[in-house]
Amino acid sequence: MSERRACKATGFCRMTMRYKARRGSDASLRERMKAIAQERRRFGYRRLHVLLRREGFRVNHKRLFRLYREERLMVRRRGGRKRAIGTRAPMMIPMRPNERWSLDFVADQMTDGRRFRMLAIVDDCTRECLALVADTSLSGVRVARELDRLLAERGRPKMIVSDNGSEFTSNAILAWTDAARVEWHYIAPGKPMQNGFIESFNGRLRDELLNETLFSSLSQARAALARWQLDYNTARPHSKIGWQTPSAFASTFHLRRDPTLRAMNGAASAPAAPHAREGKSNRQNELTAG
Repeated sequence: MSERRACKATGFCRMTMRYKARRGSDASLRERMKAIAQERRRFGYRRLHVLLRREGFRVNHKRLFRLYREERLMVRRRGGRKRAIGTRAPMMIPMRPNERWSLDFVADQMTDGRRFRMLAIVDDCTRECLALVADTSLSGVRVARELDRLLAERGRPKMIVSDNGSEFTSNAILAWTDAARVEWHYIAPGKPMQNGFIESFNGRLRDELLNETLFSSLSQARAALARWQLDYNTARPHSKIGWQTPSAFASTFHLRRDPTLRAMNGAASAPAAPHAREGKSNRQNELTAG
């Protein structure tokens, strides 16, 4: 039976039978995608797409997702604890840098069993990691000293948010807030969602660095944290700021102009003078009523 009669009997179009795919080779794209995924094991296909476009690869996100699935690069989701479901209020997002900082501690241990702690400080507006300090002991005096260093580099914040840890409620921190004239806000006990910006940062830090690295000494941990902080601020795309890096997003702010333009409503609660048509209609109503 000829092809024409076979297609007519089965109901197929002859064009579909003769079509040959012209898909190009994806070898270079696959190799680079696998190399980046091997280097950044906790990055999904969306962040890989941003990094590949930075390197000049013009690829659609759907095509990249297909290759991502074929190479079996899916990130395995780590199990988390169950959380209670209740009424939650959304957090207010700061509109400019240095409007609100968040602080928290993260703990880890070295290969010999010794434990160390890390002080993380994040700007809630730009998502920049301002400090990532590691030591075997971090007291309130050490926290105040790190804050003084940041004040000298970036200026004074309007508010600082933290939990009710003993380091943050110590006399050293209380004396520092009075001397620096900075408002310090403590979240409610047992409510870490009230400090969601630093909690999200801690999750990224633990998932992408702490769970992937074995630390043999404190100096090695400090060097790894410094490299990761630099990469987080200058190279890692952040989903909540349009896949920009925190440093690139911070460079778009103008201290005087941006707060008004980024606000949802204008600075004035009502217009200073009525619109021309509105004033005319008001005069006509007054004449009619008179």
